[in-house]
Amino acid sequence: MKIIELGKNVLAANGAEAEALRERMKKAGVLLVNLMSSPGSGKTTLLSRLIRDMGDTRIGVMEADIESAVDAERIEALGARAIQVHTGGMCHMDAYMTAEALREMGEEGLDLVFLENVGNLICPAEYDTGAGMKLMILSVPEGDDKPLKYPLIFRESDALVITKCDALSYFDFDIAKCRERAKKLNPAIEIYPVSAKTGEGMEALERFLEGRLTAWRELPYRGDRVK
Repeated sequence: MKIIELGKNVLAANGAEAEALRERMKKAGVLLVNLMSSPGSGKTTLLSRLIRDMGDTRIGVMEADIESAVDAERIEALGARAIQVHTGGMCHMDAYMTAEALREMGEEGLDLVFLENVGNLICPAEYDTGAGMKLMILSVPEGDDKPLKYPLIFRESDALVITKCDALSYFDFDIAKCRERAKKLNPAIEIYPVSAKTGEGMEALERFLEGRLTAWRELPYRGDRVK
């Protein structure tokens, strides 16, 4: 009896597509950022703040969701380029879906493109979208124990943004513990506690993104994400 390892084949094909997309974006000088988090963590609010603050950086956003176009409409209202991607019930974006969405939106004239992935901490961490950087969000109301429960997404991410820090006094969230747990899984991960509502910590995050964009454009392509 013939056995087909479909999962391995699918992942291998997706990896090849992701690599081709990453190389294409590198040549275009556009940094694609895979933004991952749970639902309600504040992804769209954070992106809205970044668009307002980083006025000299041309930002595009691909909003991936199972239904609705609410988030994309919010982004477009700020004057940024945006497209809504309906995943047909899938819990993540892959490289093929990302490449198709980019063809529809177009990356010409942009500096940063954020892929706001489907909201959950499991599936998006498992699939390479072709992004040059992986950025994850953990909001204060979710708790500081998430690195213990969902280790893969912390291992895979280049940076962790802790959002809704203006609500720290209302929740039992220990930033030091969260930082320690995340660093144990991924010593290289960058961590930025912020509040998109008050602006706390946003300047440091924005400088980080600007630095990664510069590195993406200036460093030789090595077939992987920007460091």
